[in-house]
Amino acid sequence: MFYNILLHAHSGLRWIVLILLLAAIVTAFRKWQAHDEYTPGDNKLYLFALIATHTQFLIGLILYFISPKVPLGTGVDFGSIMRESIYRFYTVEHIAGMLIAVVLITIGRSKSRRLSGPIQKHRTVFVFFGLGLLVILASIPWPSRIPGAGWF
Repeated sequence: MFYNILLHAHSGLRWIVLILLLAAIVTAFRKWQAHDEYTPGDNKLYLFALIATHTQFLIGLILYFISPKVPLGTGVDFGSIMRESIYRFYTVEHIAGMLIAVVLITIGRSKSRRLSGPIQKHRTVFVFFGLGLLVILASIPWPSRIPGAGWF
């Protein structure tokens, strides 16, 4: 029961994360190109994208340790996990990709806060959030890629 609740929350929150990251990236790009100011609204958008990404990662981390798709600790040897594409994806590829994405997004937010000029702030958010989003898109278990994966 707990697993299913977390799984559905994780699947649904992915769309919020993707929308917030996309909004942050588009905003950062437009403001960077227009040499626009860094407003409190920009700061909130970038912060909400970061918080949603971290929340999603924490839910995913809990799922990692309780999911039947990650057979660690069940006596299964790591070699057999790596031979099965579904188990390999969830045990190694998905979590590694998401960790990299969260680190990129966190670095981007942190670096942008320390910069003084608005152009540099927006450019930094655009680059790091954009790279993070690309890694996330490559690491999501899309239905066309992973058998049994759903859109929600």
